[in-house]
Amino acid sequence: MSQVPLPSTDKPRIVVIGGGFAGIKLVKRLKNLPVQVVLFDRNNYHTFQPLLYQVATAGLEPDSIADPLRKQLEPVKNFFFRMAEVYSIEPENNLIKTEIGEVKYDYLVLATGSKTNFFGNESIMQNGFPLKQIPQALDLRSHILQNFEAANIATDEKELASRMNVVIVGGGPTGVEVAGAMGELKNNILPGDYPELDFGLMTITLLEGDDRLLRGMSEASGKRALKYLEKFGVKVRLNTMVKSYDGLVADLGDGGHISTHTLIWAAGVKGNFPKGLNKESIDKGRLLVDPYNAVKGHDNVFAIGDIAMMSSDEFPQGHPMLAPVAIQQGEHLAQNFKHILSGKQKKAFKYKDQGSMATVGRNKAVADIGNMKVGGFMAWLIWMFIHLISIIGFRNKIIVFSNWVWNYFTYDKGTRLIIRKFIPKNRIKEEV
Repeated sequence: MSQVPLPSTDKPRIVVIGGGFAGIKLVKRLKNLPVQVVLFDRNNYHTFQPLLYQVATAGLEPDSIADPLRKQLEPVKNFFFRMAEVYSIEPENNLIKTEIGEVKYDYLVLATGSKTNFFGNESIMQNGFPLKQIPQALDLRSHILQNFEAANIATDEKELASRMNVVIVGGGPTGVEVAGAMGELKNNILPGDYPELDFGLMTITLLEGDDRLLRGMSEASGKRALKYLEKFGVKVRLNTMVKSYDGLVADLGDGGHISTHTLIWAAGVKGNFPKGLNKESIDKGRLLVDPYNAVKGHDNVFAIGDIAMMSSDEFPQGHPMLAPVAIQQGEHLAQNFKHILSGKQKKAFKYKDQGSMATVGRNKAVADIGNMKVGGFMAWLIWMFIHLISIIGFRNKIIVFSNWVWNYFTYDKGTRLIIRKFIPKNRIKEEV
């Protein structure tokens, strides 16, 4: 395999795989170090994943939550970007293999984030809709709108209801937010687009295998989210699993079934990293790391963000797979690289918990901030503010904010466009 073309250097080369929250923050903080930084990503843009569900439900266009990596990292003069998928790692040779060639490294940082976990369920993997990438969000948006176009001319009542019905699996933040957004579409927007349809036939069902929603947040927030979803007309079924889904019928663990053309899978994620690391360093789909984010058994290989399993007394199952964790680990590892290069002692990572939140729809959200458990309009404002300042790129902040203001005062989502028709056989999926 040929070498990836890169400028020769006598400085240590730090190769970073993944342009998500962790990777971008790390690269930015490395800009003044005497190193060569090389970033690999299969896309040339960063995705603000917390708002993917708004792309899928016609609230935002994809370019408002994406920003070119080269533009974001232009101020980093010791930085080089290569758009390529990384196939494998050879840690014994300090080498990675990509679709465009091989690269040697002095230090390797894995910041590849997470991918959808279907828990081995092939039928759901083939027919359900994950929501981890922009192409997937666009596929889902087109699919939902195409179903309503088909329902508008359907003559069979069962097919009509199945076209309109939506099932969301997973009661975490993503599932709750998707369900709330679909409830808003049903109540405020779609009836105006399709006046010939009887929206009393449409059901939005959220299925959760646990006995409550938002398991990662407080019980009070889980109960509030349940109440808000029910006000939006969402049917929430707790302690309910999905056994299989053939694209038309979801078979449930309790023996029941739901007819639907749309099943959105938000029930779990797992680490997404290349092959080649020791099996002993992998646990439950994540990479075991020490307090300095070094991967177990690999002194010069680090992992940050969703894929890093840093177990401690406070976090026995590792840190939550959230953007604030990824950002803080990226910042911290950059600081530790300064210590490594200067021969100083590295410092252990300590997560500063900034709270958790989820929005359920207009004027309704939940937030756990320290000992405060906030709900309703105030939590909704907090959620909007935090997400707005977190979006990468000033242009994107303006676009998202203007869309939100327009949607709020007009009860309209103006991006209900089928830009590319969704065809199941052309489904864009993550590698599993």
